Amino acid sequence: MKVLGMISGTSHDGIDAAVVDFSFTDGALAGTVLHRSSTPYSPALRGRLVAALPPAQTTLAEVCELDTLIGQAFAEAAARAIDDDGGVDFIVSHGQTVYHWVDGAHALGTLQIGQPAWIAERTGTPVISDLRIRDITAGGHGAPLVSFMDALLLAGEPGTPAALNLGGISNMTVVRSAGELTAYDIGPANALIDAVISERGAHPLGFDEDGRIAASGTVDETLLALLLDDPYYRLPTPRSTGKEHFHGRYVAEAIARSGHTPTTPDLVATLTELTVRSVARDVLAAGIDLLIVSGGGCRNPVLLGGLRNALPGVRVLLSDEFGAPADDKEAIAFALIGWCTAHGLPGTNPAGTGAREARVLGSITPGRGPLVLPEPLTEPLRSLTLNTRD
Repeated sequence: MKVLGMISGTSHDGIDAAVVDFSFTDGALAGTVLHRSSTPYSPALRGRLVAALPPAQTTLAEVCELDTLIGQAFAEAAARAIDDDGGVDFIVSHGQTVYHWVDGAHALGTLQIGQPAWIAERTGTPVISDLRIRDITAGGHGAPLVSFMDALLLAGEPGTPAALNLGGISNMTVVRSAGELTAYDIGPANALIDAVISERGAHPLGFDEDGRIAASGTVDETLLALLLDDPYYRLPTPRSTGKEHFHGRYVAEAIARSGHTPTTPDLVATLTELTVRSVARDVLAAGIDLLIVSGGGCRNPVLLGGLRNALPGVRVLLSDEFGAPADDKEAIAFALIGWCTAHGLPGTNPAGTGAREARVLGSITPGRGPLVLPEPLTEPLRSLTLNTRD
């Protein structure tokens, strides 16, 4: 079965897509990644999305319009991916998270927009969407859902391996030798860096390309100490967060408390070091010896180099070495979750999200023809291997 996975993450800069051809035998799932692409949002659409996100105020009219416009953008990205690869059986659309409702240690709701009916109408293919909420209704955080794939990929690795995603938010899945799993959002990865760069007009792309701005600055230790003292880091795991908490105003308030305003290079260097230290602190505390890294932050040499320097006893590798290209791992993970949904299998690991039990995720929007699902599987997944077509 061929499945197209699609997501726009907390950096809200565009749509990542991956087509994976899955085959299943005796509990073992193998996936070949056939297509990978990234489609940026238009500057006008991204500007409207950024203007509507917390802590800004917005209207239901704007939410409705963005739901349509983002759905249409996903539809076009899906059509291009399908044209490149000759068709798929299902499309899985994570959409764009615009709000993740967390009250202390509990997730109460989540909202992803990007109306899936536009994708189904444009492609004629059934679409699985709205993937996070079912886990939340079962007491989980609806995040990090990628922990489901991490547990399968890292199964059998010796010692204490972990998978780290450096998107807008950093999240980590720790797999212990006894099969125990812990997964949670550590804190900001690129979210605060991107917010500051966009607000100050420091780079036309809105992010620290190749870490050049951070490399030209000096870490402000006073400000860094204030940021690291955020009570969020002391919440028990599993925990989740997003730009509802970590946003540009959050940085401005911290700067005001510090008593002085750093230059843009110094501020970007400080926020980059915030990610390094918050991640390294948790990696060391968990006794991790192998760290598999993915997400846009792994392309920032200051960030990735800082992690390697802070973790001298830990092997730090990119997820490419496990068959999941680092820039596309989340899209691949959602293709996997969609494959599970189509076959009637849960797509969560309760230990990773804090839910009472695993759940089959998502809602299905039919394509143009009759909706035909494969026979439900009764045996669970035991392992996953991935490879990428050259």
